[in-house]
Amino acid sequence: MSAAQRELPVRLFRERFGIDENALDAALGVALEKQLDYADLFFESSARETLLIEDGLVRVSERHSGQGVGVRAICGERQGYAHTDEISAPSLRLAAQEARAIAEAGGQRKLPARSQSPARPSLYPTATAPTDEPLDAKIALLNEVDRYARARDPRIRQVVARLSCEQRLLMMAASDGGWAADTRPLVRLDCQVIAEAPGGRREMAFQGMGGRFELGGLLDAQKWRPMVDEAVRVALLNLEAAPCPAGTMSVVLAPGFPGILLHEAVGHGLEGDFNRKGSSAFAGRIGERVAAPGVTVVDDGTLPGRRGSLNVDDEGTPTRRTVLIEDGVLTGYLQDRLNARLMGQRPTGNGRRESYAHLPLPRMTNTFMLAGPDAPEDIIRSVQRGLYAAFFSGGQVDITNGKFVFHCIEAYRIEDGRIGQPVRGATLIGNGPDVLRRVSRIGCDLALDAGLGTCGKEGQSVPVGVGLPTLRVDELTVGGAAL
Repeated sequence: MSAAQRELPVRLFRERFGIDENALDAALGVALEKQLDYADLFFESSARETLLIEDGLVRVSERHSGQGVGVRAICGERQGYAHTDEISAPSLRLAAQEARAIAEAGGQRKLPARSQSPARPSLYPTATAPTDEPLDAKIALLNEVDRYARARDPRIRQVVARLSCEQRLLMMAASDGGWAADTRPLVRLDCQVIAEAPGGRREMAFQGMGGRFELGGLLDAQKWRPMVDEAVRVALLNLEAAPCPAGTMSVVLAPGFPGILLHEAVGHGLEGDFNRKGSSAFAGRIGERVAAPGVTVVDDGTLPGRRGSLNVDDEGTPTRRTVLIEDGVLTGYLQDRLNARLMGQRPTGNGRRESYAHLPLPRMTNTFMLAGPDAPEDIIRSVQRGLYAAFFSGGQVDITNGKFVFHCIEAYRIEDGRIGQPVRGATLIGNGPDVLRRVSRIGCDLALDAGLGTCGKEGQSVPVGVGLPTLRVDELTVGGAAL
């Protein structure tokens, strides 16, 4: 991040709210008035905009702006947290007093000199905030999406197009002397279509795209038309789909968004808090084989423009590429500052929070499995009877044992090594750690999702990215119609 980009949030808070380093130090001093381990401040000024067009009419047009600061005080495992939407020196002091009271101990601590996080080029440089682009241009984009989707096929009966834009200005200051600032854009364009067959049967399909870039990255029709084409194709495809057969079979996962299965079934279990508390199926297993040979899983918050990427996390720690599983062996966890300190490890830049009103938690950024040696077509040819899962709508997972259920929006039968009839109603049922051990073929075609992932944890939602190469998993339970 350039010095100018780093200075923008600092200048904004100073000019708008009169917050300077003296006010920061005073608030941190109050939080550390008694012997605590650590304290930090998280400032935020944000703007969010959502537009939705349904059947050619604007149904939603919302714009929200907010500001505030959260103060955290830590003693051992105990965290005190207070926040306020009034950014002023008196409000800071009051919030610091409340946070300290929750995590109070005894003694006094001296504040060290303040230092910046290491500078590096921004992962998402922008000249114009997405929320500052003209409203007319955004509505025109959604109308184009609507008209284009309807023109693809007369069986398309309903189209919902949605555009979300966000701009967040953040500043973090900590009692260890560190501070950081970030300016984060975020855009996402979604298209949902419903197709109807002559007999009245209806099927829905959904696609989306986005990332941390200017809105101009979505205005070009050549960028968004393939997304709409996919939504229309899948909806029409499912009109002809047969009920999915149930049973235990080999499943081939398509590259890209099916990585959401990896995110949910495995990624959450590798977050530091669950492992420190011993509630994860991966707790205490560093150095053990937890997956088949060739399986390497990474979390990388440094990919330019990606939805899950961050210059620094929400504690001011620079993001990084963290190898979680290497060639089947568990090598690490995702850490925020608190859990890293309590586990004797280093933070990995994964401390994330939804807003200033929330405590940071260890969370994923962009999580994916690295490519392997196999050609995708060879993987499919290797399956005599099975399922090809191309796109998911979401699922559920139990962190304590890794059990999951995922619903497929687009899936096909595999028969005699070929992709065959499309099927509907397919669900994948299994156990995350067990699935990793059942991986038998890994494709050479790693792909990341198009930029539509959102992750929920303890009531907080944050944007994330997922990815996967074509993957064969043996003996996975598939829910559907009885054979």
